[in-house]
Amino acid sequence: MAKTVSVVVTDDLDGSDGAKVVAFSYQGAAYEIDLGPSNEAEFAKILAPFIAAGRRTSGGSRRPARTAALRTDRAAVRAWAKQEGMKISERGRIPADVEAKYQAAH
Repeated sequence: MAKTVSVVVTDDLDGSDGAKVVAFSYQGAAYEIDLGPSNEAEFAKILAPFIAAGRRTSGGSRRPARTAALRTDRAAVRAWAKQEGMKISERGRIPADVEAKYQAAH
């Protein structure tokens, strides 16, 4: 016998049914909130002047690009870590703690 499953998404503000996910970001942090039709309309109304005055950006990651000054020589990090007696693989990602220790030593 098959079971019927119903999923009801409720508004995160007032608990009303029929909500949908609304995604937005503010100061580099992404958020999602479930809003019903009336709260979604209110949200859009409040943001309208800010959206009208703002500039649309491409989506995707908002991480800053790594500049040449921020890049480390991975081979140098590996050589230093081995010299310091740390176990590190020849390939793959360098653990953050190893990189932090390398940065502190240099």
